[in-house]
Amino acid sequence: MADEKFDEKEREKSEEKSSQEKSWEEKWQRDPVNTAVWACIFIWAGLVFLADNLGYLDRFRIVGPNLPGVSFIVGLEAWSVIFIGAGGIVLLEVLVRLLVPAYRKPIGGTLFFGIFLISIGLGNLIGWNLIWPLLLIALGLSIILRGSRRRE
Repeated sequence: MADEKFDEKEREKSEEKSSQEKSWEEKWQRDPVNTAVWACIFIWAGLVFLADNLGYLDRFRIVGPNLPGVSFIVGLEAWSVIFIGAGGIVLLEVLVRLLVPAYRKPIGGTLFFGIFLISIGLGNLIGWNLIWPLLLIALGLSIILRGSRRRE
């Protein structure tokens, strides 16, 4: 009798998919938003690199006064555009998670990640002496908001 139950349980276990086989399929079924966001980020990066290779980003570079020993070129480099776009895509994910109840999950870390990506992209354009304080302020505000939501 005990051997029959043991054999039945072993058979059920072997019929189930392995954990690796299940994990990829179940992750897509459970959270397609996250998968779509990462796919969009890769597509965005590819489009930006293609535009840079074709010279389209050169239009957005500003060359300043020609002083001896000083090169002044301000503009959006490919990596800056990629980080800004990726941050925007991640912020769209936050918006989807807030508006669509089926995909709701905590967004604090995702929101901060999106702001962080945009900050990296704007760092070379605006300057890190302005970006880091703003990033710290955003982190502090997210901690306050998270604490106030827990009380409710």
